[in-house]
Amino acid sequence: MTTQENDTPVDDGANTETETAETAAPEGANDEVAQLAEQVAALQQDLLYARAETQNVTRRKDKEIADAHAYASTKFARDILSVADNLGRALAALSDEQRADEGIKPLVTGLEATERELMAVFERHGITRIAAIGLPLDPNQHQAMLEIPSDKEAGTIVQEMQAGYMMKDRLLRPAMVGVAKKAE
Repeated sequence: MTTQENDTPVDDGANTETETAETAAPEGANDEVAQLAEQVAALQQDLLYARAETQNVTRRKDKEIADAHAYASTKFARDILSVADNLGRALAALSDEQRADEGIKPLVTGLEATERELMAVFERHGITRIAAIGLPLDPNQHQAMLEIPSDKEAGTIVQEMQAGYMMKDRLLRPAMVGVAKKAE
């Protein structure tokens, strides 16, 4: 707008474009603000997902570290089970007469003490023997090797050929067992 000599405004059309641009700008600005708000919301959502994923990775890492500490000796424990089996077999092979023989009595006493100590070490490290005889077959802990005709209920363990062991809550070795079947 321009002014005449008497200071009255005269509309020469020059300010019309400016006024139109100013009134149109807020609508364009609103669209831009809305777009920016959507982008901010999307970025916030992405940030939340990233935080959640980071927490999940941290939890998994902590669990894997705890498992590694708890079960680090699993391979060694599996290997030492055969030593326990052989020691048990040696003691089971001795007759009452041999146990009473004064010549080998110290040897028998030493073998029994060694077996007790081995079982104490197993217990300290969370290694426990799996119960078998008289229980129903549990495929998570027992491996059926044969069926034996019996008057017991079918599926009941009646013979243990090799002891099974657990390390805390994990199976080290299943018990190898004979399972009852109905006599014919």
